[in-house]
Amino acid sequence: MRKFLWSFFETFESVAIAAIAVFLIRSLVAQPFLVSGSSMSPTFQDGDYLLVDELTYKFREPQRGEVLVFAYPGDRSTYYIKRVIGLPNETVTIIDGKVEVRSNDENELVLKEPYVASNTTMSNMEVVLKDGQYFMMGDNRNFSFDSRSWGPLSKADIVGFARLRLWPIEKAMAFTAQAY
Repeated sequence: MRKFLWSFFETFESVAIAAIAVFLIRSLVAQPFLVSGSSMSPTFQDGDYLLVDELTYKFREPQRGEVLVFAYPGDRSTYYIKRVIGLPNETVTIIDGKVEVRSNDENELVLKEPYVASNTTMSNMEVVLKDGQYFMMGDNRNFSFDSRSWGPLSKADIVGFARLRLWPIEKAMAFTAQAY
């Protein structure tokens, strides 16, 4: 009987350690995310299964071109995936379908976005971002509900960034920020 109890205790201990490790990794380091919809096409498709890095932004700020997963500001129980276009304290201007970003020191950058379809139409607009705010846009601009509609994203709503695509397996890969 004593041998049985000792075996049971060892098994229970192993399962408990594994469960705690999974809980800590999932809540502090990374979590899975399933893409729903076509707003990030062609970069991500409906049904893509991603691993979201939650740890990196505890040590640095998001960078332009990174694809983030975040709580939608209008309903924090819903999560979106979009690309960072504008950073805090910048001005984002959309004119004739071109996206321009200007920083406080008047440096201007016209974004070269090879992932955006050539037949994209966007209304002209200008948004001035405050400290801790990001301007987010989907890659499929004609079918994306993003900062053009609901405004800037607060840093507090950011979950993390899309680090790996795990599914479909033939498209599995790691992601980095788009270079502009």
